[in-house]
Amino acid sequence: MPNIRAARARRTAGIRLALRTAFAIGCAAFVCGCNTDQQITAAPTVPTDYRLRHPITITEKDRTFQLFIGANSGALTPTQRAELLAFAQSWKDDATGGVIIDLPVGSANTRSAAGALPEIESIVTASGVPQQSIAVRNYRVSARNFATVRVTYPRIAAQAGPCGLWPEDMGPSLNRDYFENQPPWNFGCAAQRNLAAMVADPADLVQPRPETPAYTSRRTYVMEQYRTKGNPVTNPTSQIDMIEMNH
Repeated sequence: MPNIRAARARRTAGIRLALRTAFAIGCAAFVCGCNTDQQITAAPTVPTDYRLRHPITITEKDRTFQLFIGANSGALTPTQRAELLAFAQSWKDDATGGVIIDLPVGSANTRSAAGALPEIESIVTASGVPQQSIAVRNYRVSARNFATVRVTYPRIAAQAGPCGLWPEDMGPSLNRDYFENQPPWNFGCAAQRNLAAMVADPADLVQPRPETPAYTSRRTYVMEQYRTKGNPVTNPTSQIDMIEMNH
């Protein structure tokens, strides 16, 4: 009997030791699981929204128009006159400063470019640019280069980027973005950059434009047709008149 009791006691002690070991291992796994979950749900170091990662910013950039003046010319062609006039006329709507005319020095067409300067200035002033807002300066180039006369003015522009940056691997890796299926760094950059390039007025990205006056005569005519001939949806005979009004 004493031997049986001793065996039972040893067996009970072994079972208790195994249960304690299993409980300790379970607690350790639970703690590790909580710690891992806390790391995964932590806030990312960079925003995942492409509008915050690649924001469109408003800046001031130069808009430049280049004129190719031949070495034996000294004057603008009819096409160049028309293009320069259109460029100068946009100065009133876009410019945030004066116009700068850069003349090449040292190239084969230096003398002809200087001879075309009075004609260039006359076209720019005829488009509405004040004479005091025009500045002329020289820039030196190599004699082997065919230099251009550059007409420049500053304007407000929208920009985003730079794009094409891949700081992290997109393939399977130990990065948290891969495990959380986060968008890659360059995602949405091209769309933001294209939107910034296509917008006509960068100020529209910051605040809306004011309302323009209503076209009173057109509105009065349409309302009168609607009153006398009825709704074209319920009165098919008035559809032709409404189509004609729309055209």
